[in-house]
Amino acid sequence: TVNPPEGTYKGIPVGFTQEGFPYRGSPDAPIVMYEYSDFQCPFCSRYFVQTEPAIDESYVRSGQVRVVFRDFPLAQLHPNAPAAHVASLCAADQGIEAYWQMHSRLFQTQSEWNESTDAPSYFSTLAGELGLDMESYQACVESGEKEALVAQGVMEAQALGFNGTPSFHIVRDATNDAYPLIGAQPYDQFAAILDALIAGETPQVASEESGSDGGGNGEIPYWATAEGLQPDPDRPGYTMAGDEYRGNPEAAVVVIEFSDFQCPFCRRHVQDTQPTLDEKFVETDQIFWVFKHFPLSIHPQAPAAGVAAECAANQDSFWEMHELLFERLSDWSISDPNPIFVELAGELGLDIDAFTSCLDDETVAQRVQEDMNAGAAFVRGTPTFIVLHDGQGSIIPGALPVERFTEILQQVLDGSAG
Repeated sequence: TVNPPEGTYKGIPVGFTQEGFPYRGSPDAPIVMYEYSDFQCPFCSRYFVQTEPAIDESYVRSGQVRVVFRDFPLAQLHPNAPAAHVASLCAADQGIEAYWQMHSRLFQTQSEWNESTDAPSYFSTLAGELGLDMESYQACVESGEKEALVAQGVMEAQALGFNGTPSFHIVRDATNDAYPLIGAQPYDQFAAILDALIAGETPQVASEESGSDGGGNGEIPYWATAEGLQPDPDRPGYTMAGDEYRGNPEAAVVVIEFSDFQCPFCRRHVQDTQPTLDEKFVETDQIFWVFKHFPLSIHPQAPAAGVAAECAANQDSFWEMHELLFERLSDWSISDPNPIFVELAGELGLDIDAFTSCLDDETVAQRVQEDMNAGAAFVRGTPTFIVLHDGQGSIIPGALPVERFTEILQQVLDGSAG
């Protein structure tokens, strides 16, 4: 659903959807093209320069197609991209025309900030050149308020099976028929799909790869699929994807938690909020709770703590070590934490020889790193929670107060039940 246009950009109506996503084109256009893109992606830039102008002239200006831009920064490949998307959304707070101006400038200047070690400063310069209110812009950037909206775009893209940029989700509004187009394809590929949809026909969808991350094979990450979330019959307490879990595997709602053992916000969540969530939702079989590691680079001992938790898991004591690591965080936040981890293992009655040997096992360290890789595209900080229900996904970033977290999960459960 779209709000009426709030202005024009290059003579084309522009505005925001009711969710706050920027669009260009007529609100009454019969075809909607959702563009999932990354401001630092060279293929996205190529599309912006070579293909988008022709689509705008042929289809958008005429009122046949409305384009909705969605944020899909591939942070692992493009570390400056998330900040670029935040910059564009902070510009959007000062009007839709300001948004599209910043959007264009980010692509036009990509080569200038691509390898910058201080990209936000460059983006501030762009904002100043565009005549934005700099006090408001900087306050927006520093608040972090737009990061959740960026993360939402990433999650939506992944829920559609996209894992590369640019990716397009093209919808015939009247029937809701949707067709994907992956990569920076030539104009003719877009025209073929758009012409068919406008004519009420079924388009032939191209699937050639031309995008960051190889274009995309249309797969949701295995750890988030129904198959990956099934309990492993050979390893109690683990999903088939190799993640620790608690609760009822048949629950209608799944929460996947990305956490860092050295993160004070994660500690606060585990100690202040999680007990209530467990009592209200997990122990009553309503929510299936899955854990994934995400040790941030600002916490140097966090990867080792993740390894310690996995080594305890090898002796069926993951959750016990999980609680103990947070409880004794100050004890092991030292240059060599392993002796403390061994002490904790002793307190849990674990086989110390096996545990000590495990701490040096590279395959266990790799297991923690794989979780990091899995979350890198959309986890901006810790803790982050992915909520899956009815084939859809949403993100809860940060350690929310227990009342707010409870309210959100109850709303999801009520909607799922309905």
